[in-house]
Amino acid sequence: MKSILLYANADGSLESRLQAALDVARASSGHIICLQATPYDAFILGDPFGGVYALPQVVEEVNKTNEDNKKRLEDRLSRESVSWSWLEYDGQPAQLMVDRSRLADIVVVSLPDKETRKDGPLWIAADVAVHARSLVLAVPKSLASLDCFGAAMVAWNGSVEGSNALRQSLPMLKLASSVHIVTVTDDETGFPATQACEYLGWHGLRPELHEWSRGEGSVAEALLRAASNLTASYVVMGAYGHSRIREAVLGGVTSAMLRQSSIPLMLGR
Repeated sequence: MKSILLYANADGSLESRLQAALDVARASSGHIICLQATPYDAFILGDPFGGVYALPQVVEEVNKTNEDNKKRLEDRLSRESVSWSWLEYDGQPAQLMVDRSRLADIVVVSLPDKETRKDGPLWIAADVAVHARSLVLAVPKSLASLDCFGAAMVAWNGSVEGSNALRQSLPMLKLASSVHIVTVTDDETGFPATQACEYLGWHGLRPELHEWSRGEGSVAEALLRAASNLTASYVVMGAYGHSRIREAVLGGVTSAMLRQSSIPLMLGR
């Protein structure tokens, strides 16, 4: 993971995203690209008659907030033993992250917390996961560090998206102390999990295969139970997008994992 794109906007989850990006960069000798995106609606106001305008004081406040955030991050990164650079744009954050992810090996965003608004970290993570062709690492606000050398879990159902996630996460899986491929017994389609094991074996890995019962709960709940029992540092899985009304609306399992997971997710599309 040599090119690490970090969503660097100032919010309550920035510290956990930054720490995850630093951990990946150190583990893989990678470069962090910090992207700060200012949505147009941060400084453009409207009136009842359909006019739009920007108040000078609002623009000044937005610019000061951005400059303060940039200075804090630059001061922090200057003390870390990693390579980094800074990008700053005006526009919709998720779309800018997708646009700049074309040559990124991994994109770091946040999982939602309980205070998340509809346009907050959940939707940024969902939008980016659905549209980016890079691996997306979504981390919880509570994350203190990402153990790149701990156990890794792959949620497998044989789909194209799951297969892409497996391939994209290979550099991370090669760092893991163990790799567990988990299938929920009534969820697997397409390629069987044994072929995923065979693929990883060609790359020098020796994964363990587990069949997990769904029980009375959902597939997402079964996967999260498996991750907890296996003490996984993160879960690799496919991201499934269905709705064109809002392109961030995901399939049930992906949406539930984004909302419920307390451990990092590595999402491939």
